[in-house]
Amino acid sequence: MKRTKWLMLLAVLALVLGACGYSDTSSDTTAAPSGGGEAAGGAAHGQDLYKTTCAACHGQNAEGIDGLGSPLANSDFVKALSDADLVAFINAGRPASDPDNTTGVEMPPKGGNASLSDGDVQDIVDYLRTLN
Repeated sequence: MKRTKWLMLLAVLALVLGACGYSDTSSDTTAAPSGGGEAAGGAAHGQDLYKTTCAACHGQNAEGIDGLGSPLANSDFVKALSDADLVAFINAGRPASDPDNTTGVEMPPKGGNASLSDGDVQDIVDYLRTLN
């Protein structure tokens, strides 16, 4: 009886993990390393990071979301900053109290994703450059 319960539990677990798209990439040698600009994937890697970190506030296509995040596509702000300055800005974020904050909503450092390396942020910048 106990063996049947364990087998059923394992079968359900396998179905759940399969439905969630579980994938063990620990031995995947094709995964791009983080933190290295072009070596890490450049704009393509940056687009993936943008979608998981930035899009919630700035929109899937960087069109902005009213009252939440400013547009980043065709943005004079993005165009005016050097890559290094834009990386520094994203790393630092912008408090809601900043006079230049047009939404009144805080942009947390690294978009709230503390695990982003400087190379990851550079990849996001590389992606934003394709939109401007």
